[in-house]
Amino acid sequence: MMEHELKVTSDEGARLDIFLVKTLPGDISRTKVQRIIRDGDVLLNGMPAKPNTVLKINDAVSVKLRSSAENPLEAQDIFLDIVYEDDVIIVVNKPAGMLVHPTGGQRLNTLVNALVFHAESLSGSSGMEKPGIVHRLDKDTSGLMVVAKTDYAHNKLAAQFKERSIHKEYIAFVKGIVNSDEGFIEAPISRSRANRKKMCVNFSSSRKALTSYRVIERLQNITVLKILPKTGRTHQIRVHLSYIGHPILGDIRYGGSSMMKRQALHAKTIGFKHPLSEKYMEFTSKIPEDMAFFLSTLKICKD
Repeated sequence: MMEHELKVTSDEGARLDIFLVKTLPGDISRTKVQRIIRDGDVLLNGMPAKPNTVLKINDAVSVKLRSSAENPLEAQDIFLDIVYEDDVIIVVNKPAGMLVHPTGGQRLNTLVNALVFHAESLSGSSGMEKPGIVHRLDKDTSGLMVVAKTDYAHNKLAAQFKERSIHKEYIAFVKGIVNSDEGFIEAPISRSRANRKKMCVNFSSSRKALTSYRVIERLQNITVLKILPKTGRTHQIRVHLSYIGHPILGDIRYGGSSMMKRQALHAKTIGFKHPLSEKYMEFTSKIPEDMAFFLSTLKICKD
């Protein structure tokens, strides 16, 4: 761990995070600096502060920069279904049942453990526990994710997510027959007060959430949907489909039936501008075997 003791001499009125980006040695991104501050590794005059705190002349700033060795992630030789890779990004097809990054209760067998083994370097903008991770999929959601190898690539991709310019398509099997061939769900989402592990539609929330959908096929009280999320709230697709009365099969948390062992949701397509060339790239994956098998049995019964 490296410790830095800094003094504000000419940046009065500047934000704390901007001051640190300018002052700390090395090429440290603003996103990474903000995470360091929120993790409690920055003290302003001996006290924790927020990234947007305005500085004054003679303020003292203490910073701890932790190395990855202080919080090691075990590299594991786990198979990765890599769709594309170059010097700055990896596009990977995550299987259902795999956590994206370690948690307090699970330190092994996550996508991050596999990525640390596979890649010589990964971006640090999301913190030491989430190297390379720009966005996430739920544990039981399968499909495509883009991973950043450098902080520069991470920041460029994160900006596209923030601007909602990333193109994402999902395939979902939902309960019941969806009558409209296409639809649009606009309903804000926040964390449930009754169950902190769940999200819910809450019209008093300011966190706008937008999802569009199109019917692909209707089969025996089940509908296959193409989902195009316009925002990226936690559990957004699951909550929105449950809200309109068509929860995802296997998604017990949000009212789906147990017809599948996991939620029948697959991130089929992802498109974005490459962080360096800015050329638009789009990748598509097939639905996984469990979803394909389930769909085939429905069609056999239909015939």
